[in-house]
Amino acid sequence: MKLGYACLNLTMPTKFRTCRLQTLETKGMTYMKELALHNVTELKKVLEWNIEHGIYFFRITSDLIPFATHEKMMWDWAKDDDVLEIFHDIKALQAKHQLRLTVHPGQYTIINSPRRIVVDNALKDLDYHAKVLQLVNGTDMIIHTGGLYGDKEQAMIRFEQKYRQLSKQIKSYLRLENDDKIFSTKDVLAIHKRCGVPICFDIHHERCFGTEEKELKELFLKVSKTWQELDFIPKVHISSGKSSSIDRSHADFIHLADFQILQRVLANVDADVMIEAKAKDQALTELRQQL
Repeated sequence: MKLGYACLNLTMPTKFRTCRLQTLETKGMTYMKELALHNVTELKKVLEWNIEHGIYFFRITSDLIPFATHEKMMWDWAKDDDVLEIFHDIKALQAKHQLRLTVHPGQYTIINSPRRIVVDNALKDLDYHAKVLQLVNGTDMIIHTGGLYGDKEQAMIRFEQKYRQLSKQIKSYLRLENDDKIFSTKDVLAIHKRCGVPICFDIHHERCFGTEEKELKELFLKVSKTWQELDFIPKVHISSGKSSSIDRSHADFIHLADFQILQRVLANVDADVMIEAKAKDQALTELRQQL
């Protein structure tokens, strides 16, 4: 089992840079390259820090390349020699230390929307994240099913239909995560049955539906089987509710009791655990100390 954290290191701390669209328009592509080089270099520093502290699992920020999918971005960052040189170093770190590197596109990356423009933008974002994963030899791109749009069954069918149309590269990375409001683990397992998308299990999200430990174990066993054709072990998420186990808001740290429930749910199945806590690397460090 590898324990990981998401996007930012609060101890270093990391300083990924972005800008407004107006800045892009004013300063142009030279400035976009400056920001990208800074961010990719910063990612390399984070990974080196992680390795030094025995952390081999990390989620890369979606803001690595500012405005990567915007129509006004005229610079092809994925073919720039200076950028590729740093990515080459990162890929070398990944290979040497067997890092598991993942991404999680944001809440607006929705492929089951009935609106074509929303889906088109989502496809651009998935393509961007897939390029990042390819450059770092990453493994997983996590998304949610999307919106309900008044008809849950049709929303699930639209996800299945659009998933089947995705490129082979995107599908090789894509994992579907259960959410805490609409699409439970049972729902995403039903989608998997239709189209074969592997499932990323979020235990906190499922507990927000009031699911008890016995059923959590049964659900995860089914989830783990969706990874059988892949070359790596299942990826799961954990967070603690801010005020209770069913509070959707994430606490700063992981409650030890919550992690112990996850350990029992995983039973004898090996999995890598992404910690989704506001304290990021500090939450991971504290949990390891408690364990």
